[in-house]
Amino acid sequence: MDLALYSREFKRNLNLAYPVMIGQLGNVIVNLADNIMVGELGAAPLAAVSLANSVVFVAMSLGIGFSLGITPLVAESDGAGDVAQGKSYLQNGIYMCLIIGVMLFLTLFFLEPILYKLDQPEEVIVLAIPYYRIICFSMFPLMLFQAYKQFADGLSLTRYGMRATLWSNVVNIGFNYLLIYGIWVFPELGIVGAGYGTLIARFFMLFMLLYLYTYRESFGAYRGGFGFKALDKIVLKKIASIGLPTSLQMLFEVGLFASAVLLSGVLGTIPQAANQIALNLSSMTYMIAVGLGVTATIRVGNQKGLLDFENLRRIAFSIFILMVIIDIGFALFFILFNKYLPLLYIDDISVTALASQLLVVAALFQISDGLQSVVLGALRGLQDVTKPMYITFIAYWVIGFPCCYYLGLYTEMKSAGIWLGLFIGLTASAIMLIYRFNKLSKSLIQENHGLT
Repeated sequence: MDLALYSREFKRNLNLAYPVMIGQLGNVIVNLADNIMVGELGAAPLAAVSLANSVVFVAMSLGIGFSLGITPLVAESDGAGDVAQGKSYLQNGIYMCLIIGVMLFLTLFFLEPILYKLDQPEEVIVLAIPYYRIICFSMFPLMLFQAYKQFADGLSLTRYGMRATLWSNVVNIGFNYLLIYGIWVFPELGIVGAGYGTLIARFFMLFMLLYLYTYRESFGAYRGGFGFKALDKIVLKKIASIGLPTSLQMLFEVGLFASAVLLSGVLGTIPQAANQIALNLSSMTYMIAVGLGVTATIRVGNQKGLLDFENLRRIAFSIFILMVIIDIGFALFFILFNKYLPLLYIDDISVTALASQLLVVAALFQISDGLQSVVLGALRGLQDVTKPMYITFIAYWVIGFPCCYYLGLYTEMKSAGIWLGLFIGLTASAIMLIYRFNKLSKSLIQENHGLT
C-alpha cells in the first residue's frame, strides 16, 4: 500500500475536521468544567449530574442523529452545484428539527419517573430531578441549532458551528460559576445552577448561528423563501430515510455507554462517580473522531455528487488511517497519565483510584471507538445507513451489553468489567463496519466502470 496516496489528503482532512473537533471539544470541556465545579460539591452531586445526563443524552442523540441526515444530502448537492436542492434540504431540515425538539421535550418530561426505577442511590435521585427538568427544556434551542449547523457542515463551512459552540461554552462556564456557587447578586443553586448555565448557553449558540447565517455572504444564495410552501414531502422523507437510521445508530452506541453509567450506579456512588470521570475524559478524545467522521461524510458526499468513486474510496481510507494514528497517541496518553487525570475532578481517593483503572481500559478501545465513528461517517456520506444501523445494534447490544452486564455484575472485575464490555462491543462494530465500507466502495467502482 502506497501511504503517500493517503497521507497527502491528511492536511485537507484536518482543515475540514478541526473546527468540528474544536467545537465538540468545547462541549466536552464545558462538561469537564461542569463536573469539576459540581465535583467540588461532593461525590453525590457529581453522580446526580451523571445520572440525569445519561438519560437526557440518549434522547438528545436521537435528535442529533436525525439532524445528521441533512449533512450528506447538502454535501452531495454542493458537489453537484445544485443550490436550489441544498436550500430545500435546509428549509425542510429546520421544520423537521423543530418537530423533533418538541417530541424530545415531551418524551423526556413524561419519562421523569423512570429515574426512580433505575436502582440508583436515593440521595443521587433527589439531586438529579431538578437538574434533569432544566436540561429537558434545552432540547428546543439545541435541535434548531443542529439544523443550521449540519447544513453549514454540508457546505464545508464547519467553522461557523465551531464559533457558535465555543462562544456558547464561554457563556455556559460563566453562568455555571455564578449560579452554582451564588457569586455576586446571583443565588446559590448548586447543580441546578449548572442546568441553567447549559440552557442559557444553548439559546446563545442558536442565536449566534442565526446571526452568522443572516449576515455572512457564504449563505447568501440560501436565504429567503421560508414558509409552509417550502415543505416538500419527498425531501422530508429523504432526510428522514438517512436521519432515522443514523439516530438509531447513535442511540445504540450512546445507550450502551448510558447503560455503563447505570450499571456503575448499581455498584454504588463511588463507582458511578469514577465512571463519570473516565467517561468524560474518553469523550474528549472521541470528539476528535466526531470531527473526522463529519469530514468523512462531507468529502465522501462531495465525491458521490461528482460520481468519482475511486477518489471517494481513497479519501475515505486516508481519513481512517489518520484516525488510527491519532488514536494510538491518545491510548498512550491515557496509559501514561491515568493516575493524574482523575485528580482534576475530585480529591476523593476512592473515586480517583477507581477512575485511574478505568482509564487503562479506555486506552484499549481508543482505536476501535475512533475507527467505527469515521467509518460510519463515510457510509453516511454514501447515504448507506440502514445496514450500518443493524451492524451497530448487533455490536453494541447483542455483543457489547451482555459482556458489560456479566463482567460488571457477576465477576470480580466490577467497574473494569463494564468497560471491558464496552471495548468488546466497539471492536466488533469497527470490524463489521470496515468490512461493509470496503465491500460497498469496491462495488460502486465496478458499477461505475461498467456504465462508462
